[in-house]
Amino acid sequence: MLAIYRHTLATRLLHWINALCVFVVLMSGLQIFNAHPNLYWGKSGADPELAAFEITSKNSPQGDRVGLLRAGKHQFNSTGVLGVSHDGSERAFPDWATIPGERFLAAGRRWHFFFAWLLVINSAVYFAVSLARGHLKRDLLPTRAELSPSHLIRDFWYHLQLKFPSGEAAKHYNPLQKITYLGVLFILAPTILASGLAMSPGMDAGFPWLLDLFAGRQSARTVHFICAALVIFFIAVHLIMVLLAGPLNELRSMITGRYVLPAKKNE
Repeated sequence: MLAIYRHTLATRLLHWINALCVFVVLMSGLQIFNAHPNLYWGKSGADPELAAFEITSKNSPQGDRVGLLRAGKHQFNSTGVLGVSHDGSERAFPDWATIPGERFLAAGRRWHFFFAWLLVINSAVYFAVSLARGHLKRDLLPTRAELSPSHLIRDFWYHLQLKFPSGEAAKHYNPLQKITYLGVLFILAPTILASGLAMSPGMDAGFPWLLDLFAGRQSARTVHFICAALVIFFIAVHLIMVLLAGPLNELRSMITGRYVLPAKKNE
């Protein structure tokens, strides 16, 4: 089988730094969310009764505390995962999902802000390197043919059947990968950054249009949380695809740069 040099040293280093930052930012963000596990829309957000989304707990008829997740008028029992952990502790997200594990809002904010800015800087370097080397245009920009409905439907069907590209086709991203990566880079990431800045009173004083952009600080917080959930979904799908495509080969390419092209089925 043919081995190729898939990722440069710069790409690999920036990828792993980003991966570390994303996990710390997400887990410290959940620590911050635990301080007030309610989401609102608009400029006010102090009354839990007006929350569009909340993670809370209440006494059951048997006298035990049960976790509840409410979205609009819909309510779900979330005991053991959200609201109330298996050990009986009452907190929106369990300690294993937050940094730090114990209730510590101030420390959570410090972790969050430090690694968030490190993520922004590292992502900016990645973007600059990708532009300079033509990576975005050469590898991520889909062609007109790839964006045709028939091509996208066929690629989506191959994914559902767990049919992964082989031979020469494995050297390139498929259309769904390209669209997803571009969406994360140019839509999801900027929205997370802008909504995070909109929650800062200092940034709002200097750039008041941020509040107008999100219809208020509480709306920005809600958008920020939704985007974070989409990032978690993206990471989950990404890791699943890595496992299904061959984890050793995929990890080796991101550690050493060397990737073995899967042989075609008819070879």
